[in-house]
Amino acid sequence: MSVYRAAQVTTAGGPFEIVEREVPQPGPCHVRVAVDACGVCHSDSFFVDDAVPGVRFPLVPGHEIAGRIEELGEGAQNAWQVGDRVAVGWFGGSCGHCTPCRQGDFIMCRNLKVPGWAYDGGYAETVIAPVDALARIPDALAATDAAPMGCAGVTTYNGLRRSSARPGDLVAVLGIGGLGHLGVQYAAAMGFETVAIARGAAKADFAKELGAHHYVDSTADTSVADALQALGGARIVLATAANSAAITATVEGLAPRGELVVIGAASEPLGISPNQLIMSGRVVRGHPTGTAQDVEDTMAFSALRGIRPMTETVPLDGADEAYRKMMSGAARFRMVLTTG
Repeated sequence: MSVYRAAQVTTAGGPFEIVEREVPQPGPCHVRVAVDACGVCHSDSFFVDDAVPGVRFPLVPGHEIAGRIEELGEGAQNAWQVGDRVAVGWFGGSCGHCTPCRQGDFIMCRNLKVPGWAYDGGYAETVIAPVDALARIPDALAATDAAPMGCAGVTTYNGLRRSSARPGDLVAVLGIGGLGHLGVQYAAAMGFETVAIARGAAKADFAKELGAHHYVDSTADTSVADALQALGGARIVLATAANSAAITATVEGLAPRGELVVIGAASEPLGISPNQLIMSGRVVRGHPTGTAQDVEDTMAFSALRGIRPMTETVPLDGADEAYRKMMSGAARFRMVLTTG
């Protein structure tokens, strides 16, 4: 019997343990991927803590997967071959029959198959994934760089490229952590006049290293809104920080018809009044991640422009340590599990 190792939790919020399981066979239109790297994302806590419906234990999380196809299920041979390097992100497949899918809006699938929720995720040496979840990894990207692109990368990249901003516009990125450090790099590479917003004057140099043209210290005497207006007002604020008060504080810094794009998941409501939106024609919208094609686009752009996530790699045996470090906020900036 052939076996593989996986890091699982058996109860909500419990510790990770390494177990051996029998290697599964891929079904029709599925492949088996040998996992080389898997990012540890804060969204994994939704499932580890049993905070969303349908979680089943024991649970193997992980939706930032990079690896190689090692076996093809029936019907997967048309587009993929054994040995192909692939990534699987938050978009782990769609149902193909709900109304959003029939409209071609697959990321809004009502039955979205998120790895680690709909099926075992990438905190393991092997994962079974549907073919519509696969994104081809460019040769220029290492697996440890490609893995975070499946969620952190595609979310920030798509949030900017699908916004109303155009090259030369003032674009602010709130937060320069796991999402924001990528968002600043993408904004600068897309030709935006880029503003990084974070807590403390000490982060200014780091923001400039990422490509920011301006830095706003959210703890300074000048408010974030006033600082943005002094620069002419932001066409876009990409809110990566999961802090509703900090997000709210950027709204008055938007230019007329400016757009607040929210990708930092926070449970508290935003303190925005209708008048703040109406009088200046401002827009507030949430932005999900992206499909497998979006992940592929993100990786291609990253390879072209030399954009990489800042990662700390940990062997699969250290999954519990890596997860706890991510949850504590001590990660700089993406924890990535490796199986080599």
